Amino acid sequence: MRVVSSGIQNGKILDKYGKRGTQKNKAGIPTCSLPFVVLDAPQGTISFAIVLEDKDAVPVTKGFSWIHWTACNITKTEVKENASQTDRDFVQGLNSWPSIQGGSLPERECCRYGGMGAPDCPHRYELHVFALDCMLELEEGFWLNALYHEMEGHILGRATLKGVYDD
Repeated sequence: MRVVSSGIQNGKILDKYGKRGTQKNKAGIPTCSLPFVVLDAPQGTISFAIVLEDKDAVPVTKGFSWIHWTACNITKTEVKENASQTDRDFVQGLNSWPSIQGGSLPERECCRYGGMGAPDCPHRYELHVFALDCMLELEEGFWLNALYHEMEGHILGRATLKGVYDD
């Protein structure tokens, strides 16, 4: 299984998907989500789940990866640009913006893509895509740990796509 994105060129994530983009919510968080395509999914795949994270945020957050997007029950192999805002055919979880470091934003504002905004230096972002043998029993606003618990025993394959967004 592989994942590709037209939003990542020469290893760099295009400006529009992060803090230099023009589409933001009322808290100033970038909301135009990264497009991606899943290729060569394993036979028996029923749905996909995704996690977009920034492990380079660990020194800034003092201990944890920054989660920019979680979603599950994606039944298509191509997710278009800005699907986080426009598509209602998959379930989205919380990103890290409700955390203390994110300003403790209301959870209802954080159930979508919350784009890149590296505060200190270029960061490498990882889009993890999981092929699953089922639909997950999760509702909008789920937390990352709930996603991993629900996926346990159902992962047929996984792929990771990395890209850099600078500060």
